[in-house]
This record gives sequence, structure tokens and C-alpha cells, in this order.
Amino acid sequence: MSFHQDFFTLNNGNKIPAVAVVGTGTRWYKQKETPENVNSELVSQIEKALTLPGIVHIDAAEVYRTYPEVGKALSQSKKPRDEIFITDKYSTQLKVTENPIVGLDTSLERLNIDYVDLYLLHSPFVSIEKNGFTLEDAWRQMEKLYKDGKTKNIGVSNFSVEDLEKILTICEIKPQINQIEFNAFLQNQTPGIVKFCQSHDIVLEAYSPLSPLQKRPENSENDQFYKFVESLTIKYSKTEAQILLRWVTRRGVVAVTTSSKFSRVQDAQNLFTFDLTDEEVEEITKLGLKHKAQRLYWNEEYDKYNVQSQN
Repeated sequence: MSFHQDFFTLNNGNKIPAVAVVGTGTRWYKQKETPENVNSELVSQIEKALTLPGIVHIDAAEVYRTYPEVGKALSQSKKPRDEIFITDKYSTQLKVTENPIVGLDTSLERLNIDYVDLYLLHSPFVSIEKNGFTLEDAWRQMEKLYKDGKTKNIGVSNFSVEDLEKILTICEIKPQINQIEFNAFLQNQTPGIVKFCQSHDIVLEAYSPLSPLQKRPENSENDQFYKFVESLTIKYSKTEAQILLRWVTRRGVVAVTTSSKFSRVQDAQNLFTFDLTDEEVEEITKLGLKHKAQRLYWNEEYDKYNVQSQN
């Protein structure tokens, strides 16, 4: 079977692979970066991913402290740069570099590349007191990086409707992406965010899309959601992860995933060898909404929205 890859078109006309197969956060995140704790397993995983056909999407961020691994893998890869899609993020919550411009200049140097394909503000929690600039100031810096060609696309992460409205009020270039925690058990990270982004032509990206598999309840064998997903694995001869990732993309959302097992990275890159029917997508959505919100990140900030997140 020939290789096929799906893309989403952004509001500037550029395209983004519908799946990022190597997220370098979550499983690979480090509290501290030292010359001694370079993760050779992550280097190997990225190197292997870069041998796969199609455009390989790698998701990075300065707060993950995995630039050494990403940079080393890129330097050893023979894959053309235009077949690699690199997402990077500026840390607003935990200050790593002075501001978005310094942040991206630093990462470009450390990764030994001329540009990233997507640059995001990692969260909306910005203030003069903490950061030395406002959220609006940060966005204007993102626009400058875009105009200077240091990033092909710009966006945000973990932004609510209210946060995006602040940007949309002042922006010259509106965000192309909002990367949020999204899965069948968390279908709105914050109230109304999915509908808002889709109505404003801002593509959503889902991190932790496989949360229902990561924190499976003890009685999952009797749960209608898991029973239905299992029935689809039999019908399509695919894994549970592939079914849920395909559901994410069918919802019009980019899926960001990762794994320590290369076979699962391959499965993600080869996700589009099958499709779910509209009825199956709707059924996963409906059964997922019967579960309480399952939020792995930003609990302190967003747990207050748990009931609304599954409406």
C-alpha cells in the first residue's frame, strides 16, 4: 500500500501535517538540562522517525529541555529540511529566555537551523511583573519573527477564548494554531474553545490525545467507550491508539503524540491508511462525553472548568 499523509491548511495558506509523531515533552521532559543527561533514547527515536516517508512533524519547546536531543538527531539525519516540520514553543510560565525573540534565536542556534515551521507562546499566563512584558507585547514579537522568516507560522498554546480575544483585538497576523490538551475525555480544555477556534479559522492541535489509554479505569472492559473502540480495532485491524488518533484528526484537530516504542511512531506516521465513518466519529465523541473530564496538565488553572469541558 502506498504511503499517504493528511494535512490541515492554516489561515495563511500553509499546511501542517495532521499528526506530530514525536512530541519531545511529556514522556521526555527534563527538570534540568545538563551535558550528562542527554537522552540517547530520544535521539534514537527522532533519528528513526526521520527515516519515515513523508513530512515528519517534531514537537519541541524550550521548557522541555530537549534541544540537545533534537539538534543531534537533526544533524545526523539525511532527510531534507523541507520534509521536516518543527514546532517550537516559548515558555511564558517558567522563564527560560528573556522574551520570544531571544527564545527563538536561541533555539535556532542550538538546533542549527535557519527557521522553525511553527512557533507558539506556550501559555497565556503573561504579565509585566513576571515576564517584563504583556501578552500583547509577546504577540507583537511573534509577528516580527514571522515577518523576519524565522518561523513559517505562529500560534499559541493553552489559550482560552478570553486569551485569544486579547490577541485578536490587537493582532496584525492572527494565530494559525492553538495547541491545547484535547482527547475524548476532555473535549474542551476551556469553555467553548474548540468551537471558537474553528469559527475563527485557527487550527487546533491536541496534546495528550491518548489520555483515555494512559489512565484507563479499572472497569474499562465493561465501559461502552472502550468496548466500542475495541470493536473498531477489530474492524480496521488497527490499534486503540490509531483509532483515537484518527478520531482526533477527523474532528479537524492536529494530533501530537509520542512513544518510546518506534512501532507506535510508525503507526502514527502511517495513520491515514484507514478512515472512520462519520457515525463512528460521532459515537466516539458521544461515548467520550459520558466520562468525567480527564485533565493531565494545567490542573490548578483549569480544573474549575471540568464540568464545562465535557459539554
